[in-house]
Amino acid sequence: MEAYVNNMIVKSSSMEERTLKLLPLRRPTLPTEIGWNSFQSLCLYQGFWTFPHFLESIILAQHRFKPKPGDIFVCSAPKSGTTWLKALSFSIVTRNRFDTSNSPLLTKGPHHCVPNLVGFDQKPDIRNPGIPLISTHAPYRCLPKSVVDSDDVKIVYIYRDPKDAFVSMFHFAAKRRPKGMEPISLEVAFNLFCQGRSVFGPAWDNILGSVLPC
Repeated sequence: MEAYVNNMIVKSSSMEERTLKLLPLRRPTLPTEIGWNSFQSLCLYQGFWTFPHFLESIILAQHRFKPKPGDIFVCSAPKSGTTWLKALSFSIVTRNRFDTSNSPLLTKGPHHCVPNLVGFDQKPDIRNPGIPLISTHAPYRCLPKSVVDSDDVKIVYIYRDPKDAFVSMFHFAAKRRPKGMEPISLEVAFNLFCQGRSVFGPAWDNILGSVLPC
């Protein structure tokens, strides 16, 4: 199935068809640009830049995510200590279930232990059984209203000096480029970052919007 949702084309599996029928259909007019990698474009949605394939999950979650009492959202801008925060949060939340001899973190990375909101388009409940943690890079203003308005949901946010986050993102993007493709130059990447054109950027809006939400 292919549908226009919130100014974008969304390709949906049969599982999401019923949900997409309930969303407003509009023309696909999202601003897009090449971004840091020519093979991976960025598009602008609700004031932040992200990869098009992330948007389906974000939009579906905005309309259909149902928080449970005790849910904890682990949030961050990219390359800002996300892995560390996930590991720490998972260890704290599961301290009565696991110890240093049998923790899942011994055999799996933090990203496998704490599901991401991006997976919402794959199944309606992305939580790991009995563990209330959900992670996302989406800015505060783009979280589901059901989450933001809930008194039973906690939001934990970590941020990093944008200069350090930029350096980390630059090297991360360079490692992910296909073989034979020239890496983006430091100068070009820096200019894009300062213009706010980075995944889930502008970075300062992501930070300020979460630390000082409206």
